[in-house]
Amino acid sequence: MFITLEGIEGSGKTTQAGYMVEFLEDTGREYFITREPGGTKIGEKIRSILLDTESKGLTPHAELLLYIADRVQHVQEKILPALSKGLTVICDRYYDATLVYQGYARGLDLKLIQKLHEIVLENPKPDITFLFDLSPEIGLKRAWTRIEKETENSGETRFEEEKLSFHNKVREGYLRLAEREPQRFQIIDAGQTEPEVKKQIIKILESKIGK
Repeated sequence: MFITLEGIEGSGKTTQAGYMVEFLEDTGREYFITREPGGTKIGEKIRSILLDTESKGLTPHAELLLYIADRVQHVQEKILPALSKGLTVICDRYYDATLVYQGYARGLDLKLIQKLHEIVLENPKPDITFLFDLSPEIGLKRAWTRIEKETENSGETRFEEEKLSFHNKVREGYLRLAEREPQRFQIIDAGQTEPEVKKQIIKILESKIGK
């Protein structure tokens, strides 16, 4: 099973991914957890460019191609092998993030993004996508609180520094995607408390893959 986590900055994806891992361990399932951008040694180098505040001059098309390069390496090196072994794969951000951030928010043609993926990538489709929905105002406040406490990856704030209007477009884009594929997307109210969000996710996982 292939599970992806999507949402704006500060929506709690990474925290809840940890709870998903606990659930899989408790139920005896083998898993592989990863993230985008990154997930491979090459991908981590691409990530450092994409999220670095010094990369503000990156054009939308260059940004798109870097994300695709990261994904091609990630899928071929990590995701497909894990799925072929029967592992449950959990990925923090995936293809939907590119449609939303570079498409809906940056204004690039969605058909162009889809075509580029078709040309260079065998793109496995997630079985479940958890969308952590949250107002950008709350999400950004949470994100900056976390960043101020961290020392590692403290320079990876290029997207957090975008204008509020950008993050509103991101949220709107995610909700549009979820509306088009209600059978895949599970919308989670990320404004709830952490235990409440966890309870909702575990309930969905139990219904989809069993206790």
